Amino acid sequence: MSSRKVRIGIDVGGTFTDAVVVDNETYEVIAKEKCPTTHHAKQGVAEGIVRNIENVLKKNNISPEDVIFIAHGTTQATNALLEGDVAKVGIVGMGKGLEADRAKKETTAGNIELAPGKFLYTEHEFLESSSLREDLIKSAIEKLKQKGAEVIVASESYSVDNPENEKKVIEIANKMGLLATGGYEISQLYGLSARTRTAAVNAALIPKMMETANMTEGAVKESGIRKPLMIMRCDGGVMSIDEVRKRPILTMLSGLAAGVAGALMYEKITDGIFLEAGGTSTDISVIKDGKVMIKNAQIGGQKLYLTSLDVRTLGVAGGSMIVVEDGKLVDVGPRSAHIANKSYEVFAEPKKIVSPKIKLVAPREEDKPNYAVIECENGESYALTLAGAANILGYVGEGDYAHGNKEAAKKAWQALADLTGESVEELCKTAMEISMKKVKQIVDELIVDYNLNKNLIYLIGGGGSASVVVPFLGEMMGIRHKIAENAPYISTIGVSLALVREQIERNVSNPTDEDIRKIRHDVMEVITRAGADAATVDIAIEIDSQKNILRAIATGATELRTKDRNTQMKSEEDLLKIISEADKVEKQNVQKVGQEGRWHAYYVNVEKKALFGLIKTKKRFTRIIDEEGVIRLQKNDAKIMVMKKKQLSTRFEEFVDSLTQFSDAGAILPKTYLFFGQKMSDLSGVVNKEQLLGLADMELEFVEDNQEIIVVSARD
Repeated sequence: MSSRKVRIGIDVGGTFTDAVVVDNETYEVIAKEKCPTTHHAKQGVAEGIVRNIENVLKKNNISPEDVIFIAHGTTQATNALLEGDVAKVGIVGMGKGLEADRAKKETTAGNIELAPGKFLYTEHEFLESSSLREDLIKSAIEKLKQKGAEVIVASESYSVDNPENEKKVIEIANKMGLLATGGYEISQLYGLSARTRTAAVNAALIPKMMETANMTEGAVKESGIRKPLMIMRCDGGVMSIDEVRKRPILTMLSGLAAGVAGALMYEKITDGIFLEAGGTSTDISVIKDGKVMIKNAQIGGQKLYLTSLDVRTLGVAGGSMIVVEDGKLVDVGPRSAHIANKSYEVFAEPKKIVSPKIKLVAPREEDKPNYAVIECENGESYALTLAGAANILGYVGEGDYAHGNKEAAKKAWQALADLTGESVEELCKTAMEISMKKVKQIVDELIVDYNLNKNLIYLIGGGGSASVVVPFLGEMMGIRHKIAENAPYISTIGVSLALVREQIERNVSNPTDEDIRKIRHDVMEVITRAGADAATVDIAIEIDSQKNILRAIATGATELRTKDRNTQMKSEEDLLKIISEADKVEKQNVQKVGQEGRWHAYYVNVEKKALFGLIKTKKRFTRIIDEEGVIRLQKNDAKIMVMKKKQLSTRFEEFVDSLTQFSDAGAILPKTYLFFGQKMSDLSGVVNKEQLLGLADMELEFVEDNQEIIVVSARD
């Protein structure tokens, strides 16, 4: 048996379940497996998972003992919400005294719209919690049970400060044979209405997700793998299966998070747009400063206490069908060949396409009959697709997952050419332009929303139809593009390489050093319990003074890595070239300020001319780039200082003071960042100097006095 240590990633999709095995040291993909998702098997999707695991272990002579990490991403929670396939929820609302009326109103969630025409149904009972007796709780739960509630949510005003009453309701519900959860388990933020709504969505997912979690965990144990099964979260991290049983809501959109996580592991990107294209839709997300972008999630237009990847989904992909009206090609999608139950023309054998004629069909009952398929003399029928157009125009290379038979596609499209009077190539180009204009609109919005550096941007393609979408779009927009390595399996690889991520938010106004220390301690406890190695954990503290929110975000690896993800470190010349190209300047205008650990600090001197060169302005930008060539920090109004840790109370404080701006509203601190060893510490979220100095002191607590630190303070 092989003794190399491996990581296994599994992605459970609607059609296929994929598995990959990745070498833990080199991050080389050793094996890939694909099997139909076993929705209707006795063990459910777990059966397909275990089948794939057994196959990859046996075929590649890998011992279960050599698996040091196993995780899976799932669309189950997302699909359940889209389809309304969720449990009915009973809410036990609680409040005291004068707050009771408000609490009763805010814990009444009503019926929550999950998708058009699909609802999560809730029932509600309210208890005055200043005199909370067991018989009253039992009575409330019994009433909810009689109304059809399958799972209970306990939600009380200010339970984030003291969750005892919520815990009491959960305990009694469990004794009565019902699954239950509390608002305090979902969020430590005030805002009873949003907390209750989020807890209700979470609760509605618990019964089905628990069943799958139990089956999957059992299946993995049966395979002999000793490491605990981890599950992909919607923010790109992973969590333990025990957490899934409590907070399945965190797995929403996890498949989307996995794709961009995989792309980041392979492609060393500073700023970019990641497009994961399948058969029906393309998911579009942002990479900025080498990180994915996160936002607050919403359901039915209402905010949840949940953060997820900022992903925009569009009904344009490889299987998108061609829309014809009045003898002209007028649109592409949103329906796909899969929805119309048709095969793609480009994957047909040319000999099967005999005397094709265009027929316009309605893929679904509610659709107009204007989607083009061909019907052949021999009874064969195929959809005209975007994948067919891209293949005909030469955008999909041989060996690519979406590569098909150009001859078959041309024969099929000739039927449309005969109908419209245009050439096959003209029609294919029109189809690509119409569809890519839709994608371009979203990409343009994301570039503006996140202020991406246009000189640095790459379009990165993932998914089976990456080559159908990305090369043409890159040409149209004049933006560099690339197809990610192992693009069809990129989500599965992302699962196998995922980091643990945890976040805690609390309502604290003017947090003290003690508040910050406490939340740092608590998030470290949570993330190490979730499987992260403490030595790899990075913690970012954010303080939102307007909303009085103190937030701690921790990320860490599941074990200490012996090798970096990319053994090809960039030379000094390479780094200089990357920065000069990013800012469109000559290399002599890039000035190195310092280097510490994996971090290299540069100033970029930029001269801009206006009014035919009569007016010249000089600016100095700050750039921090890592040894892999990813620019991790881009600031246009900032200064860099290199200091020793022992100078924290002298030079550091003076440096911050020199960039602090004073106005009638008070002092505005610069956004400050520390770089040392392998770590980047983001201190930009604090609002006063005492917090900044205290947080810097905590970050450097175990650093030697003579350790050099690169400090960046920015006004922008």
